[in-house]
Amino acid sequence: MAGHSKWANIQHRKGRQDAQRSKLFSKLAKEITVAAKMGDPDPEKNPRLRMAVKEAKSQSVPKDVIERAIKKSQGGEGEDYEEIRYEGYGPNGVAVIVEAMTDNRNRTASTVRSTFTKNGGNLGETGSVGFMFDRKGEVTYPAEVGDNDTVMIAAIEAGAEDVESTEDGHVVWCADTDLNDVATALEAELGESESTKLVWRPTTTTEMDLESMEKLMKLVDALEDDDDVQRVTTNFEASDEVMSQL
Repeated sequence: MAGHSKWANIQHRKGRQDAQRSKLFSKLAKEITVAAKMGDPDPEKNPRLRMAVKEAKSQSVPKDVIERAIKKSQGGEGEDYEEIRYEGYGPNGVAVIVEAMTDNRNRTASTVRSTFTKNGGNLGETGSVGFMFDRKGEVTYPAEVGDNDTVMIAAIEAGAEDVESTEDGHVVWCADTDLNDVATALEAELGESESTKLVWRPTTTTEMDLESMEKLMKLVDALEDDDDVQRVTTNFEASDEVMSQL
């Protein structure tokens, strides 16, 4: 599980968040446009759009950018985008899932394939690593929202499956189809979450040493630099000692 929760910390330490902020904003805006295009432009009536807006707000995307992204959907934008998932292996056999949103399937496939190859990985068939992950809803709260018992009780009552509480905060897990209902119930009990999204949660992990982790970070950074790529998930596991040297 560490592979999922530690990745944001690495990015933060590396200072990539600021460098990538405009790119992140455009990816979140694209998700909002597509979500609004696929359903109702009102977030209250469109769970996917509601989650996309919530995630954008948690990343400090300005309100006018969010509103503009919703308006774009009404102007016909977002019609040509299709969602594609790529699966492959990175350094040391670590599993990698790449979620993309593109208007040119061939361009994206070619770029993703060459990025894997250039960075010591290889692109596999769909399903080649997906079995190592479960599709789950993830709702995160800061530690100060309440103690472990308070959050656990709220999560159980909301219909969640599991809670992980650490000094950094609380992560509530639920079935992917229950995310909107669970997030809404938690919000009524605990207030606004830090993040609400669908994720790939690793069921098995691959242990990485320092050299492998450095190679993996290069691969993930290169993948995320592609405008078509929305999200990259891996199943790495690394010791605190390795993490501290990154």
